[in-house]
Amino acid sequence: MEKSNKQKISDLLKAIETGAIEPVGYINPNKYIQHNLAIGDGLAGFGAVLQQLPPKSAKANTVRVFQDGDFVFAHTDYNFFGPKIGFDIFRFENSKIVEHWDNLQEKAASANPSGHSMTDGTTEIKDLSKTEANKTLVRNFINDILVNGKIDKLADYFNGDDYIQHNPLIPDKLSGLGKMLGEWAKQGITMKYDKIHKVLGEGNFVLVVSEGHLAGKHNAFYDLFRVENEKIAEHWDVIEEILSKENWKNNNGKF
Repeated sequence: MEKSNKQKISDLLKAIETGAIEPVGYINPNKYIQHNLAIGDGLAGFGAVLQQLPPKSAKANTVRVFQDGDFVFAHTDYNFFGPKIGFDIFRFENSKIVEHWDNLQEKAASANPSGHSMTDGTTEIKDLSKTEANKTLVRNFINDILVNGKIDKLADYFNGDDYIQHNPLIPDKLSGLGKMLGEWAKQGITMKYDKIHKVLGEGNFVLVVSEGHLAGKHNAFYDLFRVENEKIAEHWDVIEEILSKENWKNNNGKF
């Protein structure tokens, strides 16, 4: 019996740690489009990076894995040239992996102000019948608040002040988010989302891939939200500065 696409991705990511050969066979050797700009295109580029890893240094603990049509996306606690948290997105064609996007951020050394790590919290997928409605809700939130700055609409997306936050710098509660953004503004630190590139979801979880600027730097934002009763209840994210074009190892673009 053939493995599910979710299981294939879990196995492939774990193979970075174990060195298992079989999961590499889930990748189409003739078509593997790479969007990690630090890695060369194709299967050869992927292999070259693995060969550069110090022996027995790699770790990959996939905490969450989801599927939306031909896309599988995973939330992983890595040691990959140092401790990192990552989101990976893979696209399948005919049961083979043909495309990969990711975002990696250095793992926070300690818990955030509310005691949460970048990956802890619930992993249970439910409300499968609400996937599309939840994707619409989260897309609208990003567009209204982070792209268009309609802060007056912020409360519409949350259940009062209830909000669990896994960003390493920001505490729980909607008021905690507002306070931190206010402190950043005083320091001249601005965060502006310019464009949404992908919205993927399964049940109560929705991942949004966006492009924008943080403190004046060009960044990719991967935001995972958990939705409960038509409101945003929990948030995890990974923010990565986008390499300048002269440093790209492939020409496929970040998104």
